[in-house]
Amino acid sequence: MEPEDDLKSRIEAALVRGHLSQWQRQFLLDMRDRLVKYGPRTRLSAKQWAKLYEAIGPAHPGTYKPPSPRWRPRRWRNPLVREVRYLAGRFVRTFGIALALVVGSLIYSFVVKGGQITWPSMPSFARSDAAGYRVPLARTQFTVTDGDTIRLNSSAKGTRLVGFNAPESIEPRCDSEGNLGRRAKARLKELVAAAKLELKMVPCSCPAGTEGTDRCNYGRSCGSLFADGQDVGDILVSEGLAVPFACGSTSCPPTPRPWCG
Repeated sequence: MEPEDDLKSRIEAALVRGHLSQWQRQFLLDMRDRLVKYGPRTRLSAKQWAKLYEAIGPAHPGTYKPPSPRWRPRRWRNPLVREVRYLAGRFVRTFGIALALVVGSLIYSFVVKGGQITWPSMPSFARSDAAGYRVPLARTQFTVTDGDTIRLNSSAKGTRLVGFNAPESIEPRCDSEGNLGRRAKARLKELVAAAKLELKMVPCSCPAGTEGTDRCNYGRSCGSLFADGQDVGDILVSEGLAVPFACGSTSCPPTPRPWCG
């Protein structure tokens, strides 16, 4: 073994020269501290010796003998590869801790809340804190159900667009309503195809405590859809594909459906 003073000097020189990966720098600092603490009583494994000389350079002739005849120095590896492996290991450890926290919170919810697991909340256009504000909406985030109804990808039921009523295209009361309803649906698809879209969620006009249930608007949410800043309902009304339909705070008048006479 080299005298510890020589080893410490070579380690210090390697640290000053640089060209070390983060892992190698930390390893040399640990080896230096061990030499300072234990002096000539320092004991290193064959692998530690190999890593040490890999970082500071080959041993001086005649100063070091491998502890086992079967030991062979490992081929020098690219520091970039070692750095990537080190960072990947840290990422895996961090991800494991985050996953453990999520699982722990789910178990806690299951035990404390009587068997009901509460998943972490995800962004939703129907959240109460989004009501009353226009939220950007991508065309890929919803489908057009009818001339006055869309369905968000994250919602089990549709969103009724308020302020107007379009003819039914799915269950019309007469042929003229069905024809006009299909035109209204096609026109709504055309309006949202390439426009800048915004959605403003609003409370449905239902009795208190019924929103979100089948007793209020068939369980649908309510909102206004804007294409390039214009309410699509106003556009459909102006083109004769819908009629105005204004509701009160907790109820609506009979739905206007003038298309069948």
